[in-house]
Amino acid sequence: MSQRALILGITGQDGSYLAELLLSKGYEVHGLIRKSSTGNTKNIDALLEKITLHRGDLADTTSLYRTIKSVRPQEIYNEADQDHAGWSYDLVDYASDITGSAPGRVLEIVRQLDPTIRFFQPLTSNMFGLTESKTQNENTPLMPQSPYACAKVYAWMLSRYYRQVHKLFVSTAIFFNHESPRRTESYVSRKITKAAVRISLGLQKKLLLGDMDARIDFGYAGEYMEAAWNILQLDTPDDFVIGTGEAHSVREFVEEAFKIVGLKAADYVEVDPTLLRPGKTSTLIADFSKAQKTFGYEPKIRYKQLIKLMIENDLRQGRR
Repeated sequence: MSQRALILGITGQDGSYLAELLLSKGYEVHGLIRKSSTGNTKNIDALLEKITLHRGDLADTTSLYRTIKSVRPQEIYNEADQDHAGWSYDLVDYASDITGSAPGRVLEIVRQLDPTIRFFQPLTSNMFGLTESKTQNENTPLMPQSPYACAKVYAWMLSRYYRQVHKLFVSTAIFFNHESPRRTESYVSRKITKAAVRISLGLQKKLLLGDMDARIDFGYAGEYMEAAWNILQLDTPDDFVIGTGEAHSVREFVEEAFKIVGLKAADYVEVDPTLLRPGKTSTLIADFSKAQKTFGYEPKIRYKQLIKLMIENDLRQGRR
């Protein structure tokens, strides 16, 4: 029999890459999908005949219980949350509930229905916030600077609680920034690549950004989902940092993106003070040595390759 997996947040960037990966490994893939006024299956439209979708929401315990009881998965990946730090400043209650509390709902259902289910919880490097450490690992002190990051800290503590007290197989990964062509424009990486392409095609005149000097550890989402799967295949549940180990400024990202489309970024990019976040974090760079030693994790797609991948996708879309 094939393995059954349930992906919460299957329609998002990470969930869709994970669905593709699991299908390639012969899994029976199920996904939880919530109601959206605009429709939200774009990232998985090509997979709809290969997967099974279930209606539900992380805010609704009944739908979570019903879905897990119906699917009876061997693995659950919680890729659903309010995952935007900027938005969380205006959505404190929602971020706290969906990002922080919801993992506890799912784990309590697992504890009651089938304690053998393996559960994966993604976390964020934003939990480190303000830090004196040049790189961050699984033991770096936490100092979150946004409601989103605070909620992820709670999700991590809940995960550890159910692992230590109730002996559930609960593993986590502290993901550093991971991008792809499936990012929405609310994220700076996709905002930049799409603007560069639009400007090169004469469809947009300028690009407004906030902190251009912020340095970020940019990785590729597809690879991070491979890491998530590998983490859940280990004999023992644990926590791992996943990133690239190098940081580049937003300014560097912009200049590289515009360079690919044959333009000079300085001619089109302006700083808008209203886009600056109220809580600024330190430069966060992943120390992924534990993952490297434990299951051979090594990032393959680096900074410039990632930007090229995103630009090429946006060029294809822009010319349609």
